[in-house]
Amino acid sequence: MAELLHLTEGPLWEAARGIGTYEMSTRGRTLHEEGFIHCSLPHQLPAVAEALYGPGSRPGAVEQDLVVLVIDPDRLTAPVRYEPGEPGGEDFPHIYGPLPVDAVVDVRPWLPGGGARA
Repeated sequence: MAELLHLTEGPLWEAARGIGTYEMSTRGRTLHEEGFIHCSLPHQLPAVAEALYGPGSRPGAVEQDLVVLVIDPDRLTAPVRYEPGEPGGEDFPHIYGPLPVDAVVDVRPWLPGGGARA
């Protein structure tokens, strides 16, 4: 399976590390509210970052607090479903349950301009 990526705010990831699971779905929405955790494949991440965290989307926030969680789907306990982001659109991976922190195999800072440092 391909690695899954999830873009999030660094402090949210640090909080999850302290409790053992990550339960944010997307910017400002929890797993409980959304029903799943939004993820991306590597080629999808730049557009997702621009849509959710681009200029003007987070007044007062700094880009340096964003991180990319690299998720090994084989370590997940919840199912992953590929579903369109909008009707007729491209399929995105969705995790239907909490993300165990040990399923995250790497954490990369999201760089301004749309890249993650390896």
